[in-house]
Amino acid sequence: MRRFLLLLSLLLLIFFRHTTAFAQRKNTGLKSLDEQAAEILARPEIKAERERLRLFTDSLLRRNEHSDSSIAAAKHLKHIKGIIRDFNTGEGIPFAQLLFPHSAEGIATELNGSFDWLPASIPNDSLRISALGYKTLFRRIDTSGEEIILSFELSRSDNLLREVIIRPGEDPAIALVKKVIRSKPQNNPDKYINYKYELYNKLELDLVRMTREQFQKIPMMKPFAFIFNNVDSFSEETPFLPLFLTETLSDYYFQRNPKKNKEIVKASEVKGVNNESVTQFLGGMYQQINLYNNFIDVFGRQFVSPVNNNAPFYYRYQIRDTQYAYGYRLILVQFEPRRDAENCFVGDMWIADSVYALQRVSLDVSKNANLNLVNRVSLYQEFAPVGDTLWFNVKDKFIADFTVPYGGKKMPGFIGRKTTSYKNILLNDSSVAEFVNDKKLKQDVIVLEDAREKSAQYWASARHDSLDKNEKAIYATIDTLNAMPIFNRTKNFILFLTKGTQNFGPFEFGPYWSVYNNNPIEGNRFRFSMGTNPKLFRDIYLNGYLAYGTADKRFKYKLAGLWLINRHPRERLYVSYTSDLDRSISYYSEAATDNFLSNMLRKRYLPFKLAFVKDLRAEYYKEYFNGFSHELSLLRKDFNPYDPLPSAGIFQDNNGQTIDHVTNTEVGIRLRFAYKEKFLEGDYYRLSLGSKYPIVSLRYAVGLKGVLGSDYGYHKLTMNVSDILHLPHLGTISYNFFAGKHFGVLPYPLLEVHPGNDYYYYSPYAFSMMNRFEFLSDTYAGFMFEHNIGSGLFGYVPLLKRVKLRQFWTLKSAIGSLSPENKALNLNKGFEFKTLQSSPYVEIGTGVDNIFQLFRIDFVWRVAPHPLANEPLENRFGIFGSFRVGF
Repeated sequence: MRRFLLLLSLLLLIFFRHTTAFAQRKNTGLKSLDEQAAEILARPEIKAERERLRLFTDSLLRRNEHSDSSIAAAKHLKHIKGIIRDFNTGEGIPFAQLLFPHSAEGIATELNGSFDWLPASIPNDSLRISALGYKTLFRRIDTSGEEIILSFELSRSDNLLREVIIRPGEDPAIALVKKVIRSKPQNNPDKYINYKYELYNKLELDLVRMTREQFQKIPMMKPFAFIFNNVDSFSEETPFLPLFLTETLSDYYFQRNPKKNKEIVKASEVKGVNNESVTQFLGGMYQQINLYNNFIDVFGRQFVSPVNNNAPFYYRYQIRDTQYAYGYRLILVQFEPRRDAENCFVGDMWIADSVYALQRVSLDVSKNANLNLVNRVSLYQEFAPVGDTLWFNVKDKFIADFTVPYGGKKMPGFIGRKTTSYKNILLNDSSVAEFVNDKKLKQDVIVLEDAREKSAQYWASARHDSLDKNEKAIYATIDTLNAMPIFNRTKNFILFLTKGTQNFGPFEFGPYWSVYNNNPIEGNRFRFSMGTNPKLFRDIYLNGYLAYGTADKRFKYKLAGLWLINRHPRERLYVSYTSDLDRSISYYSEAATDNFLSNMLRKRYLPFKLAFVKDLRAEYYKEYFNGFSHELSLLRKDFNPYDPLPSAGIFQDNNGQTIDHVTNTEVGIRLRFAYKEKFLEGDYYRLSLGSKYPIVSLRYAVGLKGVLGSDYGYHKLTMNVSDILHLPHLGTISYNFFAGKHFGVLPYPLLEVHPGNDYYYYSPYAFSMMNRFEFLSDTYAGFMFEHNIGSGLFGYVPLLKRVKLRQFWTLKSAIGSLSPENKALNLNKGFEFKTLQSSPYVEIGTGVDNIFQLFRIDFVWRVAPHPLANEPLENRFGIFGSFRVGF
């Protein structure tokens, strides 16, 4: 009788679910979709999973029967509780199943992956843990205690989707995804006029795949082996060592039209890094991912969202299960890329039926994706209903497993975990608009003065989730390490190797790579460099160097001072005096050759073209919050060339007498607009992270004849526009357009000397097949263009796809002219200067990038001006190398 009642209850349950689904179909017009979904759910592998759920129902019924028994008897029950997590994200797996094999004792996890279980009996000491789309796990458990606390991690199945037979008509999974795509406008949170929420961000860095024995074998690391006492005890198969943890609490504001956002960082705990810009980047503004967008940025590369407007072209989908939560039926859809060569994800998403909103999404970057330095990347987002219709993001995670190039999954590495949660969500409120449009708040991200000074008591009550034992251990570990002198010495040594400078008290020394060089003028060149650090002056940086050449027996030196009047927005004053050889190429070049590696990469067939300069300059720079800046400059320069650069018959003083050097004094103003440009702040200087918009620069300069001994009067006007464009599926395009005009009769040092490259090291800021001082112009324009395709054709060749090679091509061109007066002054005076008046300069290149995930080779052809009949090949074609570390 009992089994009959159980079977009857199960049939009634199934009937109720299907009649409810029928009512929903009737109301929403999705009859064909649900009927096809039912066919998929009737497949053998799905029926097997649902049969296990029937066993869980049996267990639940018997647990209810047991609850009617006496309390005294209940005290003798085993109490099993815990959580089942995704191995990649660490997030709970909803509706996962635990079962004692060969029995009917089982339970399904809650929406957050947790379970709280009072089994009627303990049939054996083994558990079967499973979930759709994951590898099944079998584990022995200790059943001796009254309370059993368990934690398991499941890895995704290697073959996520099995081959299915598609019958006539549209695949129901595709039909469902299309409904989600059509519903994106009403489900995307950015549709709202404005919103606000409190954001809690936690970033953790863990050392993985390294044992205590391996760690102790590293030179100088043995004294720090005590940190392995904190190895996570719940991950015996893959232990990790927590090293670094940051927490940030902020209020985030968003307005759709005009699009504006503000973030107030209220609290920040950053161990080991005392840098305000790092605190800003740990907030939410720089780390947002919107799954409703067509493309998702992962380490600067555009990946196709599983709900991209054209997602069915890129993904295969399968409906795998249905459950209920928040009063909605949730449909589990799993997906994988249709083609290996494309930047797509593998994962699953739960979709809320009738509104077609995302409830939770788990994404893993495909193992064939062309990313460097990572074994895997996982993303997770969870949504919950806010109000009547909107499903708002309440939690997201970003996990990256970093490794050395070709290190594989067994080499030691690091795992970075970013967890963000959202509370106190406020929609379409006038207070949000007032705050976002407050003209007093100039910065997008504002860090409160006391943000980094919050107490432990504050954090205990303010953080959205309490720290687990591993996270608590990080604080204790870092505090202990920072108190150890040997740790600080080791840290400084590593910084010295990477940064090039070493601090001693209030002074810094280096960089070490400029200590020695060699050239025909100086012979062996030795240089000593030093400067101050924030221990002496927080906002003033003094630096300089002293160099000596053994051949010319002459001292060279530089003295410079930087005063940061204001950091936000930046306002500075810079003054310097240099007496040294001139190695510069052009104002829009960033090439530097004063290092011991430069001569190894120099084109041997080209002569050195050097000059001795005495350069005095003063600059005042002021920036505004909207990205506009201006710079006023004063320059006084004395240029004295060495052979083979000419001077006879070209350089003249104020009285028209021939001299061997050029002296000029110049004042100028530069206007620059870089909207929403982002920076990574250092102690005194900062690194631009670029902008989503073109950066425009305009400079006007006047030569002051007779001032400070200047021999020339002139006017210069230059313009520059640059940008980096991200093109999904087509890679990135970077370009730099430039133009200029010099007014006056001038010697070649004061004209535009187009930036050539005398080295085999590739520079994106110079013309690779043009020699230095080859072309002169007083009116000119040009561009430098580079298209990084990504995997390109390599992605379709199995062997090359595994080594992650990348394709690119470049195009650089310049056109210019020289007035008759400037031609008469500069040409045919002992050096073969050329002009671009008869033909533009054009070079085109291609090559292979990401060789061993570190190197790049460029093959460059000089297309125009056309080569002479007897011109050697080295003047028309060159091979260049470069090195970089990046994703």
